[in-house]
Amino acid sequence: MAHLTKDKLGRILDGFSSSRIMVIGDLILDEFIWGKAERISPEAPVPVVWAQSQSFMPGGASNVANNLASLGAKVSLHGIVGEDKNGHILLDLLRRKDIACEGVIADPLRHTTVKTRIIAAHQQMVRLDWENTEILPKDKTEEIVAMVEGRIAAVDALVIEDYGKGLIGPYLLKRIISLAKKHKKIITVDPKVEHFSYYKGVTAMTPNEKEASAGAGITIKNDDDVDRIGWKLLKTLQCAGVLVTLGEKGMKLFSAKKGSVSAEKSGFPIHIPTVAQEVFDVSGAGDTVISVFTLALSRGVPMEDAAKIANVAAGVVVGKVGVAVVTKEEIVEAWSRLKSRMKA
Repeated sequence: MAHLTKDKLGRILDGFSSSRIMVIGDLILDEFIWGKAERISPEAPVPVVWAQSQSFMPGGASNVANNLASLGAKVSLHGIVGEDKNGHILLDLLRRKDIACEGVIADPLRHTTVKTRIIAAHQQMVRLDWENTEILPKDKTEEIVAMVEGRIAAVDALVIEDYGKGLIGPYLLKRIISLAKKHKKIITVDPKVEHFSYYKGVTAMTPNEKEASAGAGITIKNDDDVDRIGWKLLKTLQCAGVLVTLGEKGMKLFSAKKGSVSAEKSGFPIHIPTVAQEVFDVSGAGDTVISVFTLALSRGVPMEDAAKIANVAAGVVVGKVGVAVVTKEEIVEAWSRLKSRMKA
């Protein structure tokens, strides 16, 4: 990011407030129970957690919407919750963050997906998941497609968050991708392995190392295997970019100029080392990556710079406990620290 000055970064981030992003995906409520663990249970060899407080955060596609809103974007959300207490809690959280939830359906036949994390002394002791994974019925899918079709002209980009909880399926993907291409909209995907073949034609996708390996059918043994995977996904899915997140090893961006999928001709792949100084919790880091990456693309930022800004943002989030978001100020501060380290 040598050519990206602090002033230019600031202008890009300020521009996020003008972006209109539609998020479509599996909605999750993240519940946190905070307490102390000071003894072992007499009933089983497990710690007893003395619960002291409880908090909730938007998760899954909801967390992507939350990340986007925290960076100033105008966000509309499409998904499904149950007609239950947890659904009300999630929608209330989102509305308080000025996220448009008119595209969220409350279904009395499903319950809201909830992930409960019990944490003692900053250590996650256990996670409990309540979830639906059944494919959404055709009538509900058509309802979501109709709402997307009615609103797509007013947005700059679409984000598809596929957590495998039943909303995202082949039919919905086919219709949404077709609409995005028809309206010439950016469309990015946080993928689920089972659906890789259906993402053909999206602008970009952001799989992690495990997802990319499974999606390409190539086992990763060394860096060359990562390169083979990236180029295979780029060519097979005919997208403009594949950003593979590699945990502590950073990211690799695969993109092609003028439709080429040749590394020699395009100058890619580009390895982006991690900038995280401390890692407390990786929960939601992928949500931050796709949020910042998509926002930057929506402002006309080149894919390479968009990936590097997303990498800096992810480095901030993993330094926080729990599913978290990043602010513009934190991105600038982290970028400044990175530049100082590079000069030292």
